[in-house]
Amino acid sequence: MTYIVALTGGIGSGKTTVSNEFKKIGINIIDTDTIAKNIIEFNSTISLSIKKKFGKKILNIDNSINRFLLRKYVFNNKNDRLWLENLLYPKIYQETKNQIKITQSNWCLWVVPLLIEKKLEKKAHRILLVDTPVKEQIKRIIKRDNISHVEAKKIISLQTTRKARISISDDIIFNNKNIKNINLYIYYFNIFYSYLSEKYHKKKIIDIKKNYLTKFY
Repeated sequence: MTYIVALTGGIGSGKTTVSNEFKKIGINIIDTDTIAKNIIEFNSTISLSIKKKFGKKILNIDNSINRFLLRKYVFNNKNDRLWLENLLYPKIYQETKNQIKITQSNWCLWVVPLLIEKKLEKKAHRILLVDTPVKEQIKRIIKRDNISHVEAKKIISLQTTRKARISISDDIIFNNKNIKNINLYIYYFNIFYSYLSEKYHKKKIIDIKKNYLTKFY
Protein backbone atom coordinates (compact mmCIF):
# COMPACT_ATOMS: atom_id res chain seq x y z
CA MET A 1 0.00 0.00 0.00
CA THR A 2 1.24 3.48 -0.90
CA TYR A 3 2.16 5.89 1.90
CA ILE A 4 -0.50 8.60 1.75
CA VAL A 5 -0.05 12.23 2.79
CA ALA A 6 -3.31 14.18 2.80
CA LEU A 7 -2.95 17.84 1.86
CA THR A 8 -5.73 20.08 3.13
CA GLY A 9 -6.45 23.75 3.76
CA GLY A 10 -9.17 26.34 3.45
CA ILE A 11 -10.25 27.95 0.20
CA GLY A 12 -7.58 30.33 -1.07
CA SER A 13 -4.90 28.91 1.21
CA GLY A 14 -2.61 27.82 -1.62
CA LYS A 15 -3.16 24.06 -1.91
CA THR A 16 -2.74 24.13 -5.69
CA THR A 17 0.52 26.07 -5.44
CA VAL A 18 1.92 23.53 -2.98
CA SER A 19 0.68 20.45 -4.86
CA ASN A 20 2.12 21.80 -8.14
CA GLU A 21 5.54 22.16 -6.52
CA PHE A 22 5.41 18.57 -5.26
CA LYS A 23 4.37 17.45 -8.74
CA LYS A 24 7.43 19.14 -10.25
CA ILE A 25 9.74 16.91 -8.20
CA GLY A 26 7.93 13.71 -9.24
CA ILE A 27 5.39 13.13 -6.51
CA ASN A 28 2.10 11.64 -7.68
CA ILE A 29 -0.83 13.99 -6.95
CA ILE A 30 -4.36 12.73 -6.37
CA ASP A 31 -6.52 15.88 -6.36
CA THR A 32 -10.16 15.49 -5.33
CA ASP A 33 -11.10 18.79 -6.99
CA THR A 34 -9.71 17.54 -10.31
CA ILE A 35 -11.48 14.21 -9.84
CA ALA A 36 -14.76 16.02 -9.10
CA LYS A 37 -14.35 18.18 -12.19
CA ASN A 38 -13.85 15.11 -14.39
CA ILE A 39 -16.82 13.31 -12.84
CA ILE A 40 -19.11 16.29 -13.48
CA GLU A 41 -17.82 16.66 -17.03
CA PHE A 42 -17.60 13.04 -18.16
CA ASN A 43 -20.00 11.00 -15.99
CA SER A 44 -23.29 11.38 -17.85
CA THR A 45 -25.40 9.97 -15.00
CA ILE A 46 -23.95 12.44 -12.49
CA SER A 47 -24.16 15.43 -14.83
CA LEU A 48 -27.78 14.61 -15.69
CA SER A 49 -28.68 14.43 -11.99
CA ILE A 50 -27.08 17.83 -11.40
CA LYS A 51 -28.89 19.40 -14.37
CA LYS A 52 -32.24 18.01 -13.18
CA LYS A 53 -31.61 19.30 -9.66
CA PHE A 54 -30.45 22.84 -10.46
CA GLY A 55 -31.79 23.56 -13.93
CA LYS A 56 -30.63 26.16 -16.43
CA LYS A 57 -29.22 28.58 -13.85
CA ILE A 58 -25.97 26.59 -13.60
CA LEU A 59 -25.55 25.81 -17.31
CA ASN A 60 -23.42 27.30 -20.06
CA ILE A 61 -24.88 28.23 -23.46
CA ASP A 62 -23.88 24.80 -24.82
CA ASN A 63 -25.83 23.09 -21.99
CA SER A 64 -22.67 22.00 -20.17
CA ILE A 65 -22.40 22.58 -16.41
CA ASN A 66 -20.70 25.81 -15.36
CA ARG A 67 -18.77 24.72 -12.27
CA PHE A 68 -18.25 28.28 -11.08
CA LEU A 69 -22.00 29.00 -11.16
CA LEU A 70 -22.73 25.64 -9.55
CA ARG A 71 -20.27 26.28 -6.73
CA LYS A 72 -21.59 29.80 -6.19
CA TYR A 73 -25.16 28.52 -6.05
CA VAL A 74 -24.57 25.66 -3.59
CA PHE A 75 -22.50 27.84 -1.28
CA ASN A 76 -25.69 29.85 -0.73
CA ASN A 77 -27.83 26.82 0.05
CA LYS A 78 -26.73 24.31 2.69
CA ASN A 79 -29.17 21.56 1.68
CA ASP A 80 -28.17 21.80 -1.99
CA ARG A 81 -24.48 21.79 -1.04
CA LEU A 82 -24.91 18.63 1.04
CA TRP A 83 -26.94 17.02 -1.75
CA LEU A 84 -24.14 17.69 -4.25
CA GLU A 85 -21.42 16.47 -1.87
CA ASN A 86 -23.34 13.26 -1.15
CA LEU A 87 -23.78 12.71 -4.88
CA LEU A 88 -20.12 13.25 -5.75
CA TYR A 89 -18.09 12.00 -2.81
CA PRO A 90 -18.67 8.23 -3.16
CA LYS A 91 -17.45 8.53 -6.77
CA ILE A 92 -14.58 10.82 -5.78
CA TYR A 93 -13.41 8.46 -3.04
CA GLN A 94 -13.59 5.41 -5.29
CA GLU A 95 -11.54 7.15 -8.00
CA THR A 96 -9.09 8.30 -5.31
CA LYS A 97 -8.51 4.68 -4.28
CA ASN A 98 -8.06 3.67 -7.94
CA GLN A 99 -5.40 6.34 -8.48
CA ILE A 100 -3.57 5.51 -5.26
CA LYS A 101 -3.28 1.85 -6.36
CA ILE A 102 -1.38 2.83 -9.50
CA THR A 103 0.82 5.54 -8.00
CA GLN A 104 4.50 5.35 -9.03
CA SER A 105 6.20 7.60 -6.46
CA ASN A 106 7.31 6.22 -3.07
CA TRP A 107 4.58 8.30 -1.45
CA CYS A 108 1.63 10.23 -2.85
CA LEU A 109 -0.06 13.53 -2.07
CA TRP A 110 -3.84 13.34 -1.68
CA VAL A 111 -5.33 16.83 -1.99
CA VAL A 112 -8.56 16.90 0.07
CA PRO A 113 -10.13 20.31 0.88
CA LEU A 114 -13.01 18.61 2.78
CA LEU A 115 -10.81 16.23 4.78
CA ILE A 116 -12.37 17.14 8.13
CA GLU A 117 -15.89 17.77 6.84
CA LYS A 118 -16.02 14.27 5.32
CA LYS A 119 -14.24 12.66 8.29
CA LEU A 120 -11.41 11.30 6.14
CA GLU A 121 -8.53 12.06 8.53
CA LYS A 122 -7.86 8.38 9.27
CA LYS A 123 -7.65 7.49 5.57
CA ALA A 124 -4.18 9.07 5.35
CA HIS A 125 -0.93 8.20 7.09
CA ARG A 126 0.01 11.85 7.54
CA ILE A 127 -1.83 15.18 7.26
CA LEU A 128 -0.17 18.27 5.78
CA LEU A 129 -1.95 21.59 6.18
CA VAL A 130 -1.46 24.67 4.01
CA ASP A 131 -2.24 27.46 6.45
CA THR A 132 -3.05 31.08 5.64
CA PRO A 133 -4.64 33.77 7.84
CA VAL A 134 -8.34 34.29 7.13
CA LYS A 135 -7.77 37.90 6.03
CA GLU A 136 -5.34 36.68 3.37
CA GLN A 137 -7.78 33.98 2.26
CA ILE A 138 -10.47 36.61 1.75
CA LYS A 139 -8.16 38.79 -0.35
CA ARG A 140 -7.15 35.89 -2.56
CA ILE A 141 -10.63 34.54 -3.30
CA ILE A 142 -12.03 38.03 -3.96
CA LYS A 143 -9.30 38.50 -6.57
CA ARG A 144 -9.48 34.96 -7.96
CA ASP A 145 -13.27 34.58 -8.19
CA ASN A 146 -14.22 38.23 -8.63
CA ILE A 147 -16.68 38.15 -5.74
CA SER A 148 -17.56 40.59 -2.97
CA HIS A 149 -16.03 40.71 0.52
CA VAL A 150 -19.35 39.53 1.99
CA GLU A 151 -19.50 36.53 -0.38
CA ALA A 152 -15.90 35.61 0.39
CA LYS A 153 -16.51 35.67 4.15
CA LYS A 154 -19.63 33.55 3.74
CA ILE A 155 -17.78 30.89 1.74
CA ILE A 156 -15.07 30.69 4.41
CA SER A 157 -17.65 30.50 7.21
CA LEU A 158 -19.17 27.40 5.60
CA GLN A 159 -15.87 25.51 5.84
CA THR A 160 -14.35 24.07 8.99
CA THR A 161 -12.33 26.50 11.10
CA ARG A 162 -8.63 27.21 10.80
CA LYS A 163 -8.24 26.10 14.43
CA ALA A 164 -9.86 22.73 13.68
CA ARG A 165 -7.55 22.14 10.71
CA ILE A 166 -4.47 22.94 12.76
CA SER A 167 -5.60 20.61 15.55
CA ILE A 168 -5.69 17.52 13.30
CA SER A 169 -2.59 18.27 11.20
CA ASP A 170 0.77 16.58 11.61
CA ASP A 171 2.68 19.15 9.54
CA ILE A 172 1.99 22.74 8.45
CA ILE A 173 3.15 24.91 5.57
CA PHE A 174 2.61 28.59 6.35
CA ASN A 175 1.85 30.13 2.97
CA ASN A 176 2.77 33.81 2.76
CA LYS A 177 3.12 33.68 -1.05
CA ASN A 178 6.92 33.53 -0.81
CA ILE A 179 7.72 30.82 -3.37
CA LYS A 180 11.28 30.41 -2.05
CA ASN A 181 9.93 29.54 1.39
CA ILE A 182 7.39 27.16 -0.12
CA ASN A 183 10.16 25.41 -2.09
CA LEU A 184 12.12 24.94 1.13
CA TYR A 185 9.06 23.31 2.68
CA ILE A 186 8.68 21.08 -0.38
CA TYR A 187 12.34 20.02 -0.24
CA TYR A 188 12.19 19.22 3.47
CA PHE A 189 8.85 17.41 3.45
CA ASN A 190 9.77 15.28 0.44
CA ILE A 191 12.84 13.99 2.30
CA PHE A 192 10.80 13.49 5.47
CA TYR A 193 7.88 11.70 3.79
CA SER A 194 10.24 9.53 1.73
CA TYR A 195 11.85 8.45 5.00
CA LEU A 196 8.47 7.75 6.61
CA SER A 197 7.36 5.86 3.52
CA GLU A 198 10.44 3.64 3.55
CA LYS A 199 9.99 2.98 7.27
CA TYR A 200 6.31 2.19 6.74
CA HIS A 201 6.96 -0.30 3.93
CA LYS A 202 9.73 -2.05 5.86
CA LYS A 203 7.31 -2.51 8.77
CA LYS A 204 4.65 -3.90 6.40
CA ILE A 205 7.13 -6.46 5.05
CA ILE A 206 8.14 -7.51 8.58
CA ASP A 207 4.48 -7.85 9.59
CA ILE A 208 3.72 -9.97 6.51
CA LYS A 209 6.66 -12.27 7.30
CA LYS A 210 5.55 -12.61 10.93
CA ASN A 211 2.00 -13.48 9.90
CA TYR A 212 3.27 -16.02 7.38
CA LEU A 213 5.56 -17.72 9.91
CA THR A 214 2.82 -17.76 12.54
CA LYS A 215 0.43 -19.51 10.14
CA PHE A 216 3.12 -21.89 8.88
CA TYR A 217 4.24 -23.07 12.30
